[in-house]
Amino acid sequence: METIALGCDHGAFTLKEGVKKYLQDKGYNVVDFGCNSLDSVDYPLFARPAALYVKDHPGSKGIVLCTTGEGVMMVCNKVKGIRCGLVHNEDTANQIVSHNNANMMSLGAKYTTLAMAEKYIDIFLSSKFEGGRHALRVSLIEQE
Repeated sequence: METIALGCDHGAFTLKEGVKKYLQDKGYNVVDFGCNSLDSVDYPLFARPAALYVKDHPGSKGIVLCTTGEGVMMVCNKVKGIRCGLVHNEDTANQIVSHNNANMMSLGAKYTTLAMAEKYIDIFLSSKFEGGRHALRVSLIEQE
């Protein structure tokens, strides 16, 4: 089973804990970079290590969470080789992979229940990159 890196801030701690249990119950190896409480923290300190892990471990995936999902996504996308998409419905959970070859997804705890997150995660982890015209676009994303 593949490895999933997790990272969150205090605004998404509760959702991250639910996601972690869900993934572990499904047999995934989970590497949790925190945070580990509801105490206020700075999300880059937890999203960046998760992104670096995914970058350094080909085949792994990452899920990062904060209140909106936006901040952690921005942090991850600064790491070369990471393509992190914000997921807010089933379609985006698929298309960030099928069209953008995403290796990480972000979720906003303010807008995402655990049941929704579980559905989105299943889609994200089972979707496949379509290649074709999308391969050129992904290569353009990767240019510096």
